[in-house]
Amino acid sequence: MPVTTRVGIGYDVHKFDRDRRLILCGVEIQSEMGLDGHSDADVATHALIDAMLGAGSKGDIGKHFPDTDERYKDASSIELLKETMEIIDIANIVNVDLTIIAEKPKLAPYIEDMRKSLVSALEVDINAVNVKATTTEGLGFTGRKEGIAAMAICSIEGRF
Repeated sequence: MPVTTRVGIGYDVHKFDRDRRLILCGVEIQSEMGLDGHSDADVATHALIDAMLGAGSKGDIGKHFPDTDERYKDASSIELLKETMEIIDIANIVNVDLTIIAEKPKLAPYIEDMRKSLVSALEVDINAVNVKATTTEGLGFTGRKEGIAAMAICSIEGRF
């Protein structure tokens, strides 16, 4: 079987919660509010997990880490990302591109730390991971500052 390249996309959304910390790509972000969710609600890492699972034709995050399973209550999404690497173990990560959509907080000061966190979890070169942030110019639920969304794309190589 020849080595082939496959691509997956992921998307996730979480609403704000005043009683939680904000974690994005495994990095704690200074913010008045965190995100609501069963695990640590790391919306960016969740989008990446879905992209990786999609590239590997392995389903989605809910299939592997259901919010009905108490093992994942308050779980570190970075640890779930590492487990995802095991799920798609026949593949090598070629590259990751991740976009976080949020009006607040401003994420530019955290981008390099987020990249480094993902690089460490994925065990890839820093040049294989890109993280960026954008706003929706006040439009939609992110524009109303009700939550954060994230999109990710991941390409993998393997024998499928």
